[in-house]
This record gives sequence, structure tokens and C-alpha cells, in this order.
Amino acid sequence: MTNDLFDKHRATLERAVEACRTRESWSAYGEPPAADADAFEAQLGKPFDDDGPGTPHPQTDEVSPYTGEPLGVSYRRATVDELVEAANRAWPRWRDADPRVRTGVCLEMCERIHAADLAHATMHTTGQSFGMSLTGSGTNALDRGIEAIAQAYSAMTRVPATARWSRSFGTSTVELSKRYRLVPKGVAVVIACASFPAWNVYPALFASLATGNPVIVKPHPSSVLQMAMAVRACRRVLAEAGFDPGLIGLAVDTVAEPVTKPLVRHPAVRIVDFTGSAAFGSWVEANAFPAIAYTETSGVNSVLMHSVGELQPVLRALAGSLCLFSAQMCTSPQNIYVPRAGLPTAGGRVGAEDVAEGLAEAVRAIATVPRRAAAVLGAIQSPATVALLEQVTEQAAARGRVLLAPQPYEHPEHPKARTSGPLLARVDVADRDLFAGERFGPVAFVIACNDADQALAMAARDAREHGAITAFAYSSDEGYLERAEDAYALAGAALTSNLTGAMPLNFSAAYSDYHVTGLNPAGNASLTDDSFVAGRFRVTQSRRAAAAARG
Repeated sequence: MTNDLFDKHRATLERAVEACRTRESWSAYGEPPAADADAFEAQLGKPFDDDGPGTPHPQTDEVSPYTGEPLGVSYRRATVDELVEAANRAWPRWRDADPRVRTGVCLEMCERIHAADLAHATMHTTGQSFGMSLTGSGTNALDRGIEAIAQAYSAMTRVPATARWSRSFGTSTVELSKRYRLVPKGVAVVIACASFPAWNVYPALFASLATGNPVIVKPHPSSVLQMAMAVRACRRVLAEAGFDPGLIGLAVDTVAEPVTKPLVRHPAVRIVDFTGSAAFGSWVEANAFPAIAYTETSGVNSVLMHSVGELQPVLRALAGSLCLFSAQMCTSPQNIYVPRAGLPTAGGRVGAEDVAEGLAEAVRAIATVPRRAAAVLGAIQSPATVALLEQVTEQAAARGRVLLAPQPYEHPEHPKARTSGPLLARVDVADRDLFAGERFGPVAFVIACNDADQALAMAARDAREHGAITAFAYSSDEGYLERAEDAYALAGAALTSNLTGAMPLNFSAAYSDYHVTGLNPAGNASLTDDSFVAGRFRVTQSRRAAAAARG
């Protein structure tokens, strides 16, 4: 069956490899089918059907942001040693399998992780809207997983299995027969964030699996179910393909008794993928050794307002991005720089105050219309985000002007949902302690600056010092855009310029957009470049005199 799986998915693999080479638009998936909530509702209050190690325990940290009720699901909890032992027992046959076999099995796993089946679980653990759960955390995230498989396959197949080598030394010619082996590094740990786990878990999981490593997935304790369902699907594929399902484990912990640090420090762990806060990401990078660590943390994403043709499309685009999933995304903009003298437009200069008020009105048009807000904002994943929002609102009110106070909206289907519209505050460049670091959640600052050049210098510096994944610029001056591209390239952040219309500003396309650069504190890895996959295996060699070589 294993060889058949490679043949079954060969066309998908070849198309993915080509898309990674050309960076063109492509997806392995069409529109996902409508999802049914019956399977999700049937799981509530019951043990999760899994054959992994450990004994079932209720996961009391897992509470729906929409209903306010615990999911009541019990998951198997195993010790770190039990998970590592299971991974190591399952490893040898997978490690020794041909890369084509592993690639085929991984692609079959992607096919079996049905986005529609996981959508309601994603929604009720992360707070994402249903549409985002189906696509952003479903098909789009799976495309990132296939992208990682394609990159891993390309990296592995660049290494020949054998070579014939000949060279003259004086009057003699030496001929050697050389053999090269791909050796996986060992147990990999994938640490997921609470609000958007699939986007990073799938690439990390499949990059390690395809290159021959066993994987332990560690979901956030408040956001387990989606990852448990994905891991179960993968384990079933492994068993059907004749491999030990212990190759993929699920490490379920609690807020009170976390296991992340013991996992990272375990002497058998050789690879760690982490998504989460900058503070804990720094700890992972410092303590993972001898494991190699791949991190994505937090950043300060900025918007530069220099000059525009029509202002209203720009304000609508910005408002949509500020509202999308209540800005609980690593690519959400936070700092919006507007020159004090106002913004040149095709219809004349618009005052800075009017720009800020116009943006606030565009946000209101989304956040105060319940059905529209439900589709765009979703829910707030964690009560801690609400507390932070209240704190920042008080700070902004004390020193700036709150243009738009964060207000909950009434979800049309879930009246108990934890919701909030964005906080939009008008501040000055002197208020750097408010905006220089990331404020996770629906928080945005309209920052009065001397001019767009000052804004570019400050935003690029913040990216270098505090991290940034992406940035946005609006200008009708080509010279300014060139300077902005240069500055953000050196700061290690992606730049999107003059984008309005249907596509969300912070949409990141698999196979085409590099997500994170590894050049600033927002993370040391990129989805998905060669370095993301190549460090997960090494090449060893043996050589023999040609006369003694095996046939």
C-alpha cells in the first residue's frame, strides 16, 4: 500500500513542487464541503476515541468562547517519557523507509484530515468564525502542510543515493564508490498556540514526518480538540500503511500542570517547533539544545500612510484587517502611522483627524452589525485577551484619545459568546511604551508622526527590535515604496503595498508567500523555505575502493 500512496498522490506532489518553484497561485483544495455540527456535538462530554498511551482525563481548560461552556472532552494523558518511548519504538521502520514511501503516507494524511470535519471543533476552541475555521485553519493550513512535504521531498531528492568518483593522484587514479544516506534527527515536538494552531502545526508536523522523524504534538490546553482529531486521522493512516501509529503522539496537559518545558528539555528530543509568545519562544530557543528549534512568536505589524488616490477603499481594507478574527492573528496590523499634516489624496489633502475618524467609522461598519461581525470578528479565544484590552484602553484614555472603545457585539447564534470590537486609539510618536510592543488582540493605534519618513524609520526599528511578520504601506510615490521595501527587507518583515479590495490584507498564500523570515524577534523560521526542512535530517556517507564496491 505504501508505494501505492506515492503513486496515488504523485500529481499533487509534482504540482506542489512546481508551485513552490514558481511561487504562483495554486491550491490542492477547492471549496470545502459544508460542515455538519453533529459529529462535534456528539463528542461533547465524552472521552475522545484514541488508541494512544495514557489514561483519559477531563480537559477542564477547554471552554468554548462561543457558549462559555466546557467541551467536557476527556483525552488520554501520557507522561513525557511514555510519549517519547512510543515515538522511539515506532521510529526505526519509518526512519528506514524510502522517502517516496514517507511522502506518499504524509500526503494521504493531508487528504484524511477533512477540513469540514474539524471546523466546529476549531471554532469552539479557538474562537475563529465558522468560515475561517473551514478555510484558514482548514484547507489553507493543509496547503501549508503539503507545501512542507513538497519542500522536504525536494530537499531529500537533491541528495543522490550513490556516486562514482575518480581522481588522479600523481601517476595513479583512485576510483571510489560512494553511498549517501539521509539520517533523520530524531524525536520532534510541535508546540501549538491557542488561537490559530493548524497554520503552524501542519507544516511542522509534515516537515518532520516526511524527513523521517517521529512527532509529538503538544496542543494548547484550552485548544485541544482540533489537533486531537488531526493526530487521530494521521495515526489511522500510519496503521493502515503498516507503520506503528506511535510515530505520532498527542501530549495533552493543563494550565495548572504544563508539560512543555519537560518536553523541550527531554534528552531524546532533537527538533522543537514552537508558536506562541515572544517571551516563551525566547526560552525555547535558549533551552532546546541539543535540539534544533523553529519558532514563530509575536510582532508589531505596522501600516505606513504616505499618500493615496482614493481614501475610502484604503480605510475599508484596513478596517477589515483590524477586525479579522478580532486581530488574534500574527499578521494583524497594530500601528497605523498618519502624518500630522494629513494625507495627500487625489481629491486633496485629508486631515489626520479625519483619516483617524474615517477609519473608526469603517471599523464600526463591521463591528456593530451582528451578522457581519460574527462572520469577520469571531470570538475572543482567551479571557486574558479581554483583560489586556481593558488595560490598554485605560492607558490610551489617560494619554491619548480613544477613537473607538472596544465593545462586545451580540452574536446572532451564540448569545453567550465572548466578543469584542477593536480598540482604536489616537496617540503620538512619543507614546512608544504603548505601541512599541505587540498588544495581542483587537488593539490598534493611529499614531501621529512628523511625516512618512519618520514613520518608516520608527516602524522598521520596531520590527528589528521587537519583531514584525508583516507590514503595509500606502503611497502613490514609487520612490517611497522602494525605500519602504528596502527598510523592511533589512528588518526582516514582509511588505504589502497599496492593497485594497476583496483579499484580506494579511492573507498569506501557501506555495507563494514566505511566512516569517527568521530575521527579527518574531521568529527564527520561515514557512516554508529550504532551511525549514533541511535541518530535520542529515547526510552521512560511506565510500569504498571501486574494486571492492558492492554491485
